Amino acid sequence: MWPPVSDLQEEGKNAINSSLSPASVDIHPEDTLLEENEERTMIDPTSKEDPKFKELVKVLIDWVNDVLVEERIIVKQLEEDLYDGQVLQKLLEKLGDCKLNVAEVTQSEIGQKQKLQTVLEAVHELLRPHGWVLRWNVDAIHGKNLVAILHLLISLAMHFRAPIRLPEHVSVQVVVVRKREGLLHSNHITEELTTTSEMMMGRFERDAFDTLFDHAPDKLSVVKKSLITFANKHLNKLNLEVTELESQFADGVYLVLLMGLLENYFVPLHNFYLTPDSFDQKVHNVAFAFELMLDGGLKKPKARPEDVVNLDLKSTLRVLYNLFTKYKNVE
Repeated sequence: MWPPVSDLQEEGKNAINSSLSPASVDIHPEDTLLEENEERTMIDPTSKEDPKFKELVKVLIDWVNDVLVEERIIVKQLEEDLYDGQVLQKLLEKLGDCKLNVAEVTQSEIGQKQKLQTVLEAVHELLRPHGWVLRWNVDAIHGKNLVAILHLLISLAMHFRAPIRLPEHVSVQVVVVRKREGLLHSNHITEELTTTSEMMMGRFERDAFDTLFDHAPDKLSVVKKSLITFANKHLNKLNLEVTELESQFADGVYLVLLMGLLENYFVPLHNFYLTPDSFDQKVHNVAFAFELMLDGGLKKPKARPEDVVNLDLKSTLRVLYNLFTKYKNVE
């Protein structure tokens, strides 16, 4: 799940409405053409020169171009190439293996916004059920708001597990300009783009399971059989048996019970849903199992609870393999 907006950002947003000061930064002429009480945001020029920010932009541009190489689309500048929805449409269709019902080319602003609305609605249908905070909208993207575009691309990259590594600790100073009583006022907000969490630091690095799936699928059945044998060695004590990894661990119940067996303790039934009947309840169970793993001294799983619930075999294998490596000698 996407991290909540930081306190610093909230303070910044509150400051916009409380203590706006006369603009003291260099503002482009087009940014001064505001109606009364209209607001515009832009990245402080010094932030754009930050090496980590430049690296983030480059990584994302290279990723988009790599995804769209067969479409013969080359993105050079994010805000200029993605604002009208055309490239975003192609990107989402390629990543999601789907086809959006939108006009291929549209020149009018109304047509561009309608297309962008359709594309973003498709993005939201993908991200919202998994708890992502959506930090963009049609007006921001079409208005070439680079921060909004970056948030969108980062979320897509994380959702689709892009094979890239994002630089950590990237934040920018955003200048908010508003016209009040005929005068321009500005305020600065610190906007965090990436964190040092596992999602940012290591989630995109390829590991043995990526290699297994891509280059040695014939060995996949051997790994699955070994993990099933390991799980049943302990779950059989409760008269439970695993035959299918993805489906039987997807609701988190077996994971919770397995952790209790491996660590030799009883897990109180009020801590998880023994018969979950909704997506959220299943996510709760898997997340709770992850907490038990951390308490047991394991590293935080690279998989998200949502990935396990969504029957993602690779994520489930990663979780079980971590258990196997620590508890393989437990009787």
